[in-house]
Amino acid sequence: MTVLAFLLALGVLITVHEWGHYRMAVACGVKVLKFSIGFGKPVLRWKSRIPHAGQDTEFCISLIPLGGYVKMLDEQAADVSPQDAPMTFNRQPLWARAAIVSAGPLANLLLAVCLYAATFWVGQYETQATLAAPVAGSMADAAGLRSGDTVLSAGTSADNLQEMASLDALRWWLLQHDDSSVFLEVQPQGKQSSRMVSLPALVPGTVAKDSNAWQAWGFTWAWSRAVLGDLQPGRPADMAGLRRGDEVLRIDGQVVNDASALRAAVRASGQQHVPGIQAWLIAREGRLLQIDVTPERVPDGSQFMGRIGAQVGEPPAKVWVQSSVFDGLGQATIKTWEIIVMTLDMLWRLLTGHASLDKLSGPLTMADYAGRSASLGLGAYLSYLALVSVSLGVFNLLPLPMLDGGHLLYYLYEFCTGHPPSPAWFDALQRVGLSILVALMVFSLFNDVVRLGWLP
Repeated sequence: MTVLAFLLALGVLITVHEWGHYRMAVACGVKVLKFSIGFGKPVLRWKSRIPHAGQDTEFCISLIPLGGYVKMLDEQAADVSPQDAPMTFNRQPLWARAAIVSAGPLANLLLAVCLYAATFWVGQYETQATLAAPVAGSMADAAGLRSGDTVLSAGTSADNLQEMASLDALRWWLLQHDDSSVFLEVQPQGKQSSRMVSLPALVPGTVAKDSNAWQAWGFTWAWSRAVLGDLQPGRPADMAGLRRGDEVLRIDGQVVNDASALRAAVRASGQQHVPGIQAWLIAREGRLLQIDVTPERVPDGSQFMGRIGAQVGEPPAKVWVQSSVFDGLGQATIKTWEIIVMTLDMLWRLLTGHASLDKLSGPLTMADYAGRSASLGLGAYLSYLALVSVSLGVFNLLPLPMLDGGHLLYYLYEFCTGHPPSPAWFDALQRVGLSILVALMVFSLFNDVVRLGWLP
């Protein structure tokens, strides 16, 4: 499924991108010779039975599905007959050439709006906005957030709150407002009344390179009971006599509020020294039992952590989220814009060294996420397509040679000086752009291999 989901995603995104270039070229009166999805030898080719006026475009699907191109009539690439000269790309006014180049990335951004709108219209189950225990000593902990609190609404002031339909919506909203104080209306577990919680703005520089605003505030994830799942034979949990379905209530007398707290306690047990025997109070089939457990100490990068060899936590509660036609379209437009801003902000952080280059992802991670999202359902897969479509659109608009944004930079130079860059400069810049893109591809591919654990 992963390979099929990834190939489908590539096919859709590349087709829409090249379709943007193609349709704008036709609209501007440029003759399009070839529309190709993929590179290399064509495996399927055809021509339109009812072509546009002056067009005789060959459409094809080629062997290597890692991109595509639209080949237009251009006097700089080949000899052109006098009657076709007005339809060449190079003879078009500057605004028309800029529009043709811009149309591909803009088509990807428009696709993202449509895909997000579709997810809002179709609806999907999302994780309920019920929080696990925050990190001890964090800002969220100091503000009074507790395990089992359900966030009902959030805002930048107590008088301007908006409903939080799910934990995903809350997390996304908080990531957009990390530079201001935020107010959360929360409902404690088992109570009908709500209360207001205030979180301070994050001070610039407090977000670590390997973290984000959500983690910097001290949030963990969704609340779920501290119930054990599958146990690995011969590991500490199995050796101690724990069973699938056991709910952990206390460890050495300390209350375990949820699965997140249990995972944190187990991990912390091996960070400073070899874990000793722990007294676990568990609930099993209506009975309370005390079982001695000794976590093992295992490497975690350059540090150590404790492990028991068991799955911890049950699936968190889900809520159905669905929007009307106009609300869904409005939300999709806003979300696309927010992702554009976030993408540009992340790129800026990477360039200025405020974010780690380890965050760069390549095709292997994209394929992995494609398979995971497809397994979660149509809504999750459409959201994945939308996110990648925005990334593709923004990336192609960057002012780097070899990209659409690089060509727009050349046109800006031509607009300011009255003539295009010299052929020597153009060739040099194209080589530099190609080198940068190859370096980014190699580095992101290395990150993928490390992230997926393929290196020994």
